[in-house]
Amino acid sequence: MARAALRPPSAWTVAAVLVALLVASPILAVLIGALGPPGPAWQHIVGTVFAEFVLNSALLAVGVGAFAIVIGTGTAWLVTMHEFPGRRIFEIALLLPLAVPAYLMAYVYTDLLQFTGPVQTWLRATFGWRWGEYWFPEIRSVGGAVAMLGLVLYPYVYLLARAAFLEQSVCLAEVARTLGCNRRQVFFRIGLPLARPAIAAGTGLALMEALADFGTVQHFAVRTFTTGIYQVWLTMGDRVAALQLAACLVGVVALLLALERAARGPRRFHNTSSRHQALTRLPLGGAAGAAAMLACALPVLLGFLLPAHVLLRYALTEGDPLFGPTILPFARNSLMLSAVAALIATAIAVVVAYGVRLRGGLAMRAAARTAAMGYAIPGSVIAVGVLVPFGLFDNAVDAWMRARFGVSTGLLLSGTMAALVFAYVVRFLAVALSAVEAGLARIRPTVEDAARVLGRGPGRTLLAVHLPLLRGSLLAALLLVFVDTMKELPATLIVRPFDLDTLAVRVYNLASDERLAEASTAALLIVAVGLIPVALLSRAMKRTGHG
Repeated sequence: MARAALRPPSAWTVAAVLVALLVASPILAVLIGALGPPGPAWQHIVGTVFAEFVLNSALLAVGVGAFAIVIGTGTAWLVTMHEFPGRRIFEIALLLPLAVPAYLMAYVYTDLLQFTGPVQTWLRATFGWRWGEYWFPEIRSVGGAVAMLGLVLYPYVYLLARAAFLEQSVCLAEVARTLGCNRRQVFFRIGLPLARPAIAAGTGLALMEALADFGTVQHFAVRTFTTGIYQVWLTMGDRVAALQLAACLVGVVALLLALERAARGPRRFHNTSSRHQALTRLPLGGAAGAAAMLACALPVLLGFLLPAHVLLRYALTEGDPLFGPTILPFARNSLMLSAVAALIATAIAVVVAYGVRLRGGLAMRAAARTAAMGYAIPGSVIAVGVLVPFGLFDNAVDAWMRARFGVSTGLLLSGTMAALVFAYVVRFLAVALSAVEAGLARIRPTVEDAARVLGRGPGRTLLAVHLPLLRGSLLAALLLVFVDTMKELPATLIVRPFDLDTLAVRVYNLASDERLAEASTAALLIVAVGLIPVALLSRAMKRTGHG
């Protein structure tokens, strides 16, 4: 009997692979560049500081991951499933630290907690202590970096976990209670397992952002892979060694994500029941209500209110000398670039994630995972990876036009807003992809089977069925990419046109000169711009959740 012919890939799968490979081209350029022969700089790194890079990066990943899971998941469960004083405020307030750049947190808390800062100065004045007579935690340390990044990055887990909790069927929790499960058992046996894909996606985003962070760890003098990449690239001038370190960083993140997916195994995390009813939150009063308020208030206080208060005080006392009409173009550029990058990244994430769901073959999965690796690579490395293919394209077009028509086209893509938006999409596609994949994982496969029986193809099924069910996840993806793009600095500095500045560039130029008081104005504008989409997303999640 003749062997059955292999099923040819669908047009949707081919399109998804091509889009993923296009986005992955700068990452592939980085990985190919890392294949060069190791030079003296690489041998020096391996023999001296490579072990320190590995240890500090591992400590940073473990600390930030644990911080994000505990705070993000715990607060998401509290505000979704319980009623206590201030719950409606905390629903939105717990997202606010997402708008604060991590390096600004580092500047603010260093100013507050260092030896000459107001906290230690007050302690010495109050108790009569002198240097060496008391212990105070060192802010410039791995622990300090974990705290700063954890306070900024836990909203990734909170946002996706809350979306997952809202979409879970209340019937499951009610059945568990009738079988004798208490609140803690319902959380660990029902709520947490069903939300695992969303929690894993949010934690993966937090880990990649923490491992790719430069401003915080550099300010705290913590040696990680990222600081090593910058040092080797800019100080030693060895591009190959820097790309080899970046490849190690990508490998670490890929290993972490692969381990989580392997641990998840063949288990599925969507609801098997189609029955949904209005959510009835369990009231918390007395000590339990006070504890819930404190658990939700501390991340908001430390991650947003305190740094915002310091920045506001600086802005009112000194502030940016360019405040007024002169700074408005910075804000306009940031808003426009962030909105365009968020829309494009989310659209590409839908195409790629749906392609994996339709036919998750080896090529499709490999292309999707490679396209999502940009979040683990520092922005400056992504920028160089973008400029290399763009530069080759511009030079090829210019040479052809000179040879055929005697006209020079110059740089068509390099140094343009299109190149900058492409760099943003490459850098933050993983953010949108994780949110969309987590949303698709909660949709039962029988939905596609029913649509196929009714004669609907993949495209019509996506538009008519999946996109309405993914509204919460799509809004989460849009917000996360928008806010991350507002804060992105290294890629903006390298790829942007010469006449284009953003709020993040303005903050960096002032803060790097130790002019934090003047940088506070642009920093507050970044935070203020992020408040509106945060509030809209929180309200939309309440409307789209099943309850």
